[in-house]
Amino acid sequence: MAGLSLKSVKKRFGNVEVVTGVDLTVENGEFLVFVGPSGCGKSTLLRMIAGLETVSEGRIEIGDKDVTHVDPAKRGIAMVFQTYALYPHMTVATNIGFPLEMAGLPQDEIDRKVAEAAKVLHLEPYLQRKPRELSGGQRQRVAIGRAIVRQPEVFLFDEPLSNLDAELRIQMRLEIARLHQELKSTMVYVTHDQVEAMTLATRIVVLRAGRIEQVGSPLDLYENPDNTFVAGFIGSPRMNFVKVRVVRVAEGFAFVSAEALGLSEIPVRLRGVEPESPPGDVTLGIRPEHFRDGGDGALSGIVSVVERLGGTSYVHAALNDGSQITVESRDPREHQVGRAHTFAFDPDSALLFGGDGKRL
Repeated sequence: MAGLSLKSVKKRFGNVEVVTGVDLTVENGEFLVFVGPSGCGKSTLLRMIAGLETVSEGRIEIGDKDVTHVDPAKRGIAMVFQTYALYPHMTVATNIGFPLEMAGLPQDEIDRKVAEAAKVLHLEPYLQRKPRELSGGQRQRVAIGRAIVRQPEVFLFDEPLSNLDAELRIQMRLEIARLHQELKSTMVYVTHDQVEAMTLATRIVVLRAGRIEQVGSPLDLYENPDNTFVAGFIGSPRMNFVKVRVVRVAEGFAFVSAEALGLSEIPVRLRGVEPESPPGDVTLGIRPEHFRDGGDGALSGIVSVVERLGGTSYVHAALNDGSQITVESRDPREHQVGRAHTFAFDPDSALLFGGDGKRL
């Protein structure tokens, strides 16, 4: 096992800079997840770590070794791709052991390592099957097994679950989490699915347009986002954003109003540096689960859609100013489509963001 460092790493395709000066340290044994929308540079960054893309500027280190220009096979990494890339004519055992065979290891050592990997991944009953005889989740476990037998210093995962159906994705998330706990290896994982990021990561790196927006633990990013992009990207359903105006600031609170929404000087705690003067028009952020009966704030709107998921429902409503909100409800019969409703919320759980999108 080894840690990983990226130092001012940049990537250009022609005159277009797609990764813009990334500085990042991954601790030994950490599970780090790159997350962000399509085109944010997360897969490109992973491929540079793997050596599959050249680095335009900067330095990549694995352990204490500079691998910026080292051949991929000599970096001490193993990569699991979105596609399984299994040899269809080989058995599961042969697929898993193929990298060791190419490395010239004795057959008894290959058999031992394949057996160990199969045990970790619960593949023992399938070792003599061909890939066509396996489910999607089983095939992905074979691909992971092929990475495990190499005993790499760093595991790299490039959206490994995106080809699986919803139920298998959940199952494989649990398998990968368990695998990390058992192997205690350094893992770097790329996904566009923030639910995967939240459930798997030790730390999450949120990327946008080739740069890092924020790095932190899943709960830290959820509870303390630095800006509206991170606040809106982390969390499902996403955070609600409502335009309000700060009328005064006092004792660590901003008092916000919005006549069209029926808000009048609701106190919202300032979580960052207190502004010297009222910042004027700002954005109020409220998580769907922070709406509840008896809250000091209230927003009035017309219910447009109710998603009933059993014990929890998500109520979508249009506010008087035309903005949309999503509210988590534990009573699936409380809200009716087309009816007006007042949604109370807890101002102490709300966040404020300035005109530049940064948290106040």
